[in-house]
Amino acid sequence: MQSRFKGKTVLVTGASAGIGEAIAVRFAQEGASVAINYSRNDAGAESTAGQVRDAHDAGGHSDANVLIHKADVSDESAVKGMFAALLKDWDRLDILINNAGIQKEAHSHQSLSEDFDRILGVNLRGCYLCCREALAHFLSRPGGGVIVNNSSVHEIIPKPGYLPYSVSKGGMENLTRTLGLEYAERGIRVNAVGPGAIITPINRSWINDPEKKRIVESHIPMGRAGESEEIAAVFAFLASDEASYITGQTLFACGGLTLFPEFRTTWSS
Repeated sequence: MQSRFKGKTVLVTGASAGIGEAIAVRFAQEGASVAINYSRNDAGAESTAGQVRDAHDAGGHSDANVLIHKADVSDESAVKGMFAALLKDWDRLDILINNAGIQKEAHSHQSLSEDFDRILGVNLRGCYLCCREALAHFLSRPGGGVIVNNSSVHEIIPKPGYLPYSVSKGGMENLTRTLGLEYAERGIRVNAVGPGAIITPINRSWINDPEKKRIVESHIPMGRAGESEEIAAVFAFLASDEASYITGQTLFACGGLTLFPEFRTTWSS
């Protein structure tokens, strides 16, 4: 394992499970000090922290550490408090990973406005609030910084029955592109990862049902769902100096879902 982030600090939101957990561990494996944000899952956050410590020990990264910050990213005061506490402990943040996200299924004509507000609050407003605080910090000291947002294939592929989720990810694409352009000349890169069907707790409705899983994977050109660790590797790449000339982009890690898989055969010709 490389040590691309030795001496670096990273904040991962929504890191108590799934992709966020895998991201936190991956950055720890590469030498970063990791701040774990979460909102409800105390046991999950502690479990992630334990894995981060184990990764530090295994990699010989004795100079790295781990912090845990409980905060609802949709709450402005909570986000401000989290950044203030983090910067008091570390003095410096190098990388922000906006991973926190939620979804809820409902026919759009039966959906509740409070669910719409809550999903956009976490997925999009939370991303904005954390970006704003990170950007202000990056601009306050030399060296710039990196932001990588966890988007989805559904920033470009409609997801009927999940309107607020799709809207939030479409907004995240524009947020990523706008911030990437606005701060490109100031040493700050902003990108996003667009996962497809990944084996995580948010997809428990199909990952534990063999028939449902078969149906999901039948639509994926590569023929299988992705693993959280595969997505974490993409985040690590975009946050590293190897991606130093990339900003304002979404890198889809989706097994080919964005390639219009229904056109694998020439039924349209």
